[in-house]
Amino acid sequence: MARQIFINLAVKDLQKSMELYTALGFTNNPQFSDNNGKCMVWSDDIYVMLLTHEKFAGFATKPIADTKTSLAGLFSLSVTNIDEVNAIIEGGLQAGGVEVNEMRDYGFMQQRTIEDFDGHTWEVFCMDMSKFPGA
Repeated sequence: MARQIFINLAVKDLQKSMELYTALGFTNNPQFSDNNGKCMVWSDDIYVMLLTHEKFAGFATKPIADTKTSLAGLFSLSVTNIDEVNAIIEGGLQAGGVEVNEMRDYGFMQQRTIEDFDGHTWEVFCMDMSKFPGA
């Protein structure tokens, strides 16, 4: 089996969250989805499991963090260009996501950040390594 990453997120409203992640460019894999969890696919190797709090708690060994008030992690998605960054973030905003700061331009990298309904934070960025300092 190929190396893959599955990010598991506790969400309060599963359907609303699935719609937001669809607007961000993820697709749903119904084979691994049910009424308590939705498997959202970014690529052949990257998956986000949106899980109800009840289902998530069944896997957890600690209380579920309140990600609306505390940062539990930053999840970053790389894309090929700034137009793709903008299209993804704009789709997420139209679906109800919140952009938490202005676009950041580091010269070699541009990044925009969006939060979902539960406060999970996603950074979408593109890089041009030929512009990396010292390249």
